[in-house]
Amino acid sequence: MRKNDGRKLDHKALEAIRIRAVEQVEAGENPEDVIRVLGMTRPRIYEWLAAYREGGYDALKAKKLFGRPPKLTGKQLDRLYRIVVTKNPLQLKFPYALWTRSIVREVIRDKFGVRLSEVSVGQLLRKLGLSPQKPLRRAYQQDPEAAERWVNEDYPAIRKLAKREKALIFFADEAGVRSDYHSGTTWAPRGQTPIVPTTGARFSLNLISAVSPGGDMRFMTVNGRMNATRFIEFLNRLMTGTDRPVFLIVDGHPTHRAVKVKKFVAATKGRLRLFFLPPYSPELNPDELVWNYVKNHHVGKAKITGPDQFRALVFAVLRRLQKMPALVRSFFGQKELLYITT
Repeated sequence: MRKNDGRKLDHKALEAIRIRAVEQVEAGENPEDVIRVLGMTRPRIYEWLAAYREGGYDALKAKKLFGRPPKLTGKQLDRLYRIVVTKNPLQLKFPYALWTRSIVREVIRDKFGVRLSEVSVGQLLRKLGLSPQKPLRRAYQQDPEAAERWVNEDYPAIRKLAKREKALIFFADEAGVRSDYHSGTTWAPRGQTPIVPTTGARFSLNLISAVSPGGDMRFMTVNGRMNATRFIEFLNRLMTGTDRPVFLIVDGHPTHRAVKVKKFVAATKGRLRLFFLPPYSPELNPDELVWNYVKNHHVGKAKITGPDQFRALVFAVLRRLQKMPALVRSFFGQKELLYITT
């Protein structure tokens, strides 16, 4: 895109552009996206944000205002933004891997010689279009090239084959659900932590489930630990009720690759095929979101009174999920899972 020359615009036009751009960032848009649409150079947006932070919208108007200059220039804000979004604090010799206000505060002091309070740093980061977020965890053992190859080559080939053979595609995963798993918050008077009565006993339930892009969901409880025999039982259930081939995508757990499982799959003569996700890549499996739904949205918020009630609760949640294909399909709408349906 050709850059606009601000020198050729009158003061009123520039004023309107500055105010509109800052309003868009305040509304949650990325500052770099905003300035790109306007066709102006990248540092401009950071200069406008710096001016707005010091003097509000009046500082963006055509009339030159006198007052305290901003502590960080547009170029410095640009550099700070680049540091936060492209680097990890560990690369800058900090002991933690997450950007906190205190770490950003130290970066500002070391790089620009400017001292800010943590509150000011938080306000500054928000003005730059950043927000505090819970990070996704990635196993350092993951091979990024293998994950990329799965998304761009392996899975498209599987989908193409499934279309040719009119096969159903499922993603499966095992999980253990514990009675002492807690999630969520509750309102209470400040300084008075509420207490939810629950059993002091601990117990768990092992399960396996599978989901399809079409919204189908199957599940089975596993008595004891998962092994080849129990996995084959689930595979039999998965094929029941359909005359179409089933393509099942799982991780590389030894149970899934067991000799007994390979013999079973071969005996189906094409009715069932197994495909394996890249190692250490749970973010590529939509079935992980089934367990997130069960644990974080239901079990973690419930009062657990005993094993039977716990089992009934988990079953009720999973059966309800089976009747909500739209919700199951929504799992495939997560950013890192769009490769499955697009």
